Amino acid sequence: MHLIKVTPLIVICSLALSGCSVFGDVSVDIIPYEIVEKSNPFEVRRYERLVFVSTPMSGGLDSAYGPFRKLFDYISGNNNNTEKIAMTAPVFLDQFEQTTEKMSFVLPANFSLSTTPLPKDTAVTLSELRDFKFAVISFSGFLNQGSISTHRAKLQKWIMGRGFKIIGEPKAAGYNPPFTLPFLRRNEILIPIEKN
Repeated sequence: MHLIKVTPLIVICSLALSGCSVFGDVSVDIIPYEIVEKSNPFEVRRYERLVFVSTPMSGGLDSAYGPFRKLFDYISGNNNNTEKIAMTAPVFLDQFEQTTEKMSFVLPANFSLSTTPLPKDTAVTLSELRDFKFAVISFSGFLNQGSISTHRAKLQKWIMGRGFKIIGEPKAAGYNPPFTLPFLRRNEILIPIEKN
């Protein structure tokens, strides 16, 4: 993902977290979903349950290193159980008014909100979505505010043409670390929907 400045520390973290290569292979678990409808590059997906660990991004995408570090610390044991939690893909970025406001990791599928360790860092929060549908567009290349805005507009147009109602703010999702070749990266925009 082109979300964070590439420093030696973040490259090491990316390797440790994702087991990815420059060729785009992802060896961590991808959060499970059911495809309800598909029309490349668009999909409608149903997610049974998503448990998010999140933190604000006050400076948008340019401030991504600090939030990434906070979430990484949480899954590395900075929680009330000192529990290490496996990384999953993707990393989510909440979008409001053309800016990125929040970064989230999704916990493995065996976690629920009631079984998830509490964060020690007060800037890190937990939340849960159940039985939720998203319209999704997938694309390669860099995940930056320009590509997010372009693909969000395409997805919104597709949603309106399919008779769906948008019921929440978009999320951007990135599956790969910064050193993955751009044309092999997997990025997505997800917008929560329901039938009109």
